[in-house]
Amino acid sequence: MLAVVYDVHGNLPALDAVLADAAAAGADAFLLGGDYCALGAWPLEVLARLDALPDARWIRGNHERWLATDRSDMPANPVLTGALAHQRAVLPAARIAALGALPPTAAGDGVLFCHASPESDMAGFEAEPRDGEAALLLGTTAPRVVVGHTHLQFRREIAGVEVANPGSVGLPLDGDRRAAYALIAPGGELELRRVDYDAEVAMAALRDIDAVWSRTMAGWLERARPG
Repeated sequence: MLAVVYDVHGNLPALDAVLADAAAAGADAFLLGGDYCALGAWPLEVLARLDALPDARWIRGNHERWLATDRSDMPANPVLTGALAHQRAVLPAARIAALGALPPTAAGDGVLFCHASPESDMAGFEAEPRDGEAALLLGTTAPRVVVGHTHLQFRREIAGVEVANPGSVGLPLDGDRRAAYALIAPGGELELRRVDYDAEVAMAALRDIDAVWSRTMAGWLERARPG
């Protein structure tokens, strides 16, 4: 059983709840879909939990790329710049480099895993259809593509390809505070799951940091929506 874990964003209580739920469901392998530390209160602790997982494959999200190498497309706002500075102050330089060197995709058993879309860690899919979205799948031969990035849990067909987003473990943005992830059974059956956790603890930890970025993220967690 494969647990598909995306967009943890430094939220340790949410990650712990997801890992417990996955273990109870029989998960024995993990696909980790990027954006592990940014915007959360527990970057080191989250990485330690993920490092301890058996049989885990990691891919890179846009936040790992921004942290380690290329920030040319990172919006210039105090939330992102503050969160980036926090990570750089906490994480060892060698770990930052290793996160930036992760592969952008992983494939197996007819599934392509990527952070936002097959050719981009920024251009992603919404829960509802949008004009032009099929272009993000050009050249894709896998019958199923698993994506994250938008923090919206959904599963639908686009241009003949099943696109599934397990949602965000640590920062859901669909109005539902519960941590989100997915399970893929050995036969290929995919299940989208939600898990309760104590979001108040995560919000309090962010507010205790008392920075523009952390206070903003506490509000996003509270509403499970941006803005």
